[in-house]
This record gives sequence, C-alpha cells and structure tokens, in this order.
Amino acid sequence: MLDPRFIRENPDLVGKALIQRLVDLDLDRLLALDRERRDMITEAEALKRRRNEVSREIGRRKASGEEAADVIAEMKSVARKIHLMDELARSLDEEYHGLLLQVPNIPQEGVPVGPDARAAVLIREEGRKREFGFRPANHLEVGERLGLFDFSRAARLAGSNFPLFTGSGARLVRGLINFMIDLHVAEHGFTEICPPFVVNRSAMTGTGQLPKMEDDMYRLEADDLFLIPTAEVPVTNIHREEILPGESLPVRYVAYSPCFRREAGSYGKETRGLIRLHQFDKVELVAVVEPGASGDEHARLLGCCEEVVRRLELPYRILELPTGDLSFAAARCYDIEIWAPGQGEWLECSSVSNFEDFQARRARIRYRDAAGAVGHPHTLNGSGVALPRTIVAVLENFQEADGSVTVPEALRPYLGGIRRLEA
Repeated sequence: MLDPRFIRENPDLVGKALIQRLVDLDLDRLLALDRERRDMITEAEALKRRRNEVSREIGRRKASGEEAADVIAEMKSVARKIHLMDELARSLDEEYHGLLLQVPNIPQEGVPVGPDARAAVLIREEGRKREFGFRPANHLEVGERLGLFDFSRAARLAGSNFPLFTGSGARLVRGLINFMIDLHVAEHGFTEICPPFVVNRSAMTGTGQLPKMEDDMYRLEADDLFLIPTAEVPVTNIHREEILPGESLPVRYVAYSPCFRREAGSYGKETRGLIRLHQFDKVELVAVVEPGASGDEHARLLGCCEEVVRRLELPYRILELPTGDLSFAAARCYDIEIWAPGQGEWLECSSVSNFEDFQARRARIRYRDAAGAVGHPHTLNGSGVALPRTIVAVLENFQEADGSVTVPEALRPYLGGIRRLEA
C-alpha cells in the first residue's frame, strides 16, 4: 500500500504510474475522499472538544445550583452531530480504503516503460544452448516415455492442469526441492520455514493478492481461507503487525510450498504438460531489510536464484520487466528464463521482486532503527526456483538420442547417485 500522504502530495506521479501500469482507477475520487475524511476528522475533533467544554459547564452549573437546561440541550445537539459524523466517516473510510487497496506500487526510476512482456529488457544471457544430433523431443514426450508423470490419471483425480508425478518423476521433484533448500540454507544463509499452505484474508491482503486477484485464488468458502498461490504470502506475513528490532535485519527466509492458482493461462500448446498448472511446487526466498539496503538485497536475491539454474547447467537469461508487466505489489522485477529446446522457447522459472515498503504497510510490518524511530522495512522475494518449468528444461536439455535423460551432476546426490533416467 502506498503512503496516503505520498499519494496526496504526488498525484501527478501516481496518475502517471497508473497509466504506465494499465490500471483503471478513479484517482480523483480517491483524493476527494481523502480530503473529505480529513475535513470530517478535523470537524469531529472540534465537536468533541466542544462536548467536553459543555460537559464541564454542566457540572459547574449543577454544582453551583445554576440553571443548565440550555447547555444540556447543546450537549444533546453536539452528541447527535458527533454520532452522525462518525457514521458518515465510517462510510467514507470504507470507500477510501477500498480504493486505496487497489492502487498498485509505483515503479522505480529506470524501470522500462511498456504495456507487456514484449517491452522487457534483456539484461544478459548465460550458458550455451546445446546442439543436438537429433530432433529434441518436448518434455511431454520425454516424460511420458520414461513414466515420470501421468496427466490422464491426474485429470481423473482433479481435472485438467493438475500434475501427477510417478516413480522417478516424483523422486525428481523431491530431489530438486531438497537441492534448492540445501543450497539456500547452507550457502546463501536463509532460514528454512515450513509454512501453512492455507492463509486468511488478512495475509492475502498484506502481500497484495487481495482484493485484486481474488477470482484467481482457490478459496475455502466455509472458513474464508485461501490455498496459497505462493509461499511468499505466509512467509512475508510471519511478521505481520510486529515491530522488528533494527539489529534483527536483514531477515531472510526460504520455504518450499505447493502453489495453487485458478488461472492456468490461455488454451492451446501451453496448457499441455507442465508449462502452466493450477498446482505446482516452488521454493521461495523472502527478505525483510532496512529501506536503504533493498537495492543491494534485490541484486543478492537475483544471484541466489541464478545459482540454482547455473548449477543445473541450464542456459538462462535475465530480463527486467516493464511497467505493464510488473506484479501489483512490485516496484521492480527481474525474471529468470531458462531455455527449453523441445519447446523451442524461453520459459520463466523465477521472478525476483523488490516491493519496497508496499507490502510492509499493508501488513503493518515495522522496525525500530538505531535511533529508536519506527518505520516500515522493505520486503523482497524471489522464486528460488519454481519446479515445473525447471523440470521441463532439465528433461529437454539433458535428453539423449536413446530416450533417456542424463541427470545434472548437482542433482545426482539427491537422486541416490543416479546418473540417468531411463525407461
């Protein structure tokens, strides 16, 4: 959430950001409500001061035996006005905060301006694309031939776009999760978290999924709980409504979770196999830092996520997302895309975002600095990394002419030393 004072003092900047981010929101109405609320608060406070003065006057007159009918009548009139103003203020406040929660974060200076992913800027490309002596198959052909997953049975269990990993496929999932968690804990200094996989409405609002994306979430209606779309939600909210001591920052967490999202993309090629799913596994990195440190922390997080795909020996590239493609809460974001030769395209496996104080304000996360002042820290997160497309890239990049798949060296200890996946 943006600071209301920032919006009030920078309407042109906020309006420009809304246009760049393709957000249709009535900023004039938001500003008008803000003025009305503040005017009403000022008037209500004046009335309450007058009520206190009248109350004292009534007490004085009664104590001295003087007639107090006029001031008693005034007291009743003032009380009625205060009641009416409180009711109106509640109504204005509800509309105001409803609009405020729909204002996205402001892109940082230098973020590419553009409506969608086509305006993303290539930062760099790493690794070499493999040259095959045969036509590389796509992951669906490879995986089904090796018995790694079974989408027809998954569809009978849950419907389309849900995976069922079997045999070595299930072991590959478990191995990748353990590999990434171990890397981020042992070498990158993150604290491992095992969070709940359902959260309440306040947690979803805190990280910015609600109210904007409620229709894309799986909701447990009876309890008003949500299946998490990413571990970012419960992990960031660990410190909701807390004041952290400044010396405890930075806080760095890593968590594995399944992720649940109703919207699995458009129909067509992308909806087959592991490219777009309603349920997928991901290892998530979350950091909470002092405001002045978030730029460096963003670069650090990106490096941690890069290290995963580097050790898996996958060709990858880094893109900076444009304004129109940023997530609702992000001020800046880098995507890591890995090459999938069987698909013939780059696939996003990680987004690394700096939210500045946007999420901290919504979740009421604060910290106390060395001087004792209380403010909002900056939060960041990065996929470290998402599994389905990583599995796609491993199967397609390491496939052999005989149909087998060579296991990347970094993964072998997590698969019992197996060097090759075979039928």
